[in-house]
Amino acid sequence: MSDFPITIFHNPACGTSRNTVAMVLAAGFEPEIVEYLQTGWTKPQLQELLTAMGAKPRDILREKGAPAAELGLLEDSVSDEAILEAMVGHPILVNRPIVVTPKGVTLARPSEAVLDLLDRRPEAFTKEDGEVVTVR
Repeated sequence: MSDFPITIFHNPACGTSRNTVAMVLAAGFEPEIVEYLQTGWTKPQLQELLTAMGAKPRDILREKGAPAAELGLLEDSVSDEAILEAMVGHPILVNRPIVVTPKGVTLARPSEAVLDLLDRRPEAFTKEDGEVVTVR
């Protein structure tokens, strides 16, 4: 195990998620990649990630390209508990990528947000779409 372990909850169909993985690899890390659409989520796992992020379920709820509206989850009256249960039943409802490192946990949107969680950064990085990321 690395002395700086990194776990990325990843959706390979998502450009932001792919860019985040590539950025971590460019910094010289070998992250553990969890394809959460295949593995699914558990309620305790989501609760632990949310606590570490200081976030609520609604903060990581994916609205676009997910059945959030159809499930009635966008209404303000929907409880955190109901959103968590829906996320367990429909993993696509969790926005991605979520990155865990010894420096913290974040929803890496935009993908550059991952840089704050690394103990070293890539020298340079260009996203899939050609955007150059300024690395300091």
